[in-house]
Amino acid sequence: LYGIQLFFCKNFVAFAMVNIPKVRRTFCSGTCRRHTIHKVTQYKKGKESVFSQGRRRYDRKQKGYGGQTKPIFRKKAKTTKKIVLRMECSECKTKKQLPIKRCKHFELGGQKKTRGQMIQF
Repeated sequence: LYGIQLFFCKNFVAFAMVNIPKVRRTFCSGTCRRHTIHKVTQYKKGKESVFSQGRRRYDRKQKGYGGQTKPIFRKKAKTTKKIVLRMECSECKTKKQLPIKRCKHFELGGQKKTRGQMIQF
């Protein structure tokens, strides 16, 4: 399903590189209701709206004297994020999202690994 390559760092710790093809034949839950070709892209967070209720409340609270009014989160625990694939049906243009496992190195449509290939440094 996923192409996983092992690489070795200077201190010989192996880490996996997840390589996913740009197109995938999978079930379309839209109007097609059958297996079709989907275009795969990586999900990116959209721009935050300045007009959302939480943002308006925060901006109003921050106004004037008094400095920072809400805690700034600093105790980050995770080193990676879960990769979310955004798949678009080539026929009906329905989009669906598929979360996959956490990984430090993610590649979309990279070169396929061949048998007997040397380990890259």
